[in-house]
Amino acid sequence: MPLKETQKKPRKLSSKEIVATLNKHKDEIARFGVVKIGLFGSFAKGKQNEKSDVDILVELDNSSFDNYMGLKLFLERLFKRKVDLVVKKNLKPAFAHVRKEVIYA
Repeated sequence: MPLKETQKKPRKLSSKEIVATLNKHKDEIARFGVVKIGLFGSFAKGKQNEKSDVDILVELDNSSFDNYMGLKLFLERLFKRKVDLVVKKNLKPAFAHVRKEVIYA
């Protein structure tokens, strides 16, 4: 049975490649209401492994479910990895450190 697009073996990525890819696709990403987008987590710290997901912090001008899910699926297809998409305004105070480690595109 063939694997789904997001289940294929993840390709090796660096934080620079992820940010460059986000910049390259800024117009497409903007269609989902994105005001600002950045990378955080293991990839931003250079501590990723083969099983790491891509942690993305995003500011949306319209945080509808459709925009959120559309963006998440778009990014998962783009990176061929699971994406943990976090909306900045929903970030809990306990995770304030995330704002300091974000690499914005």
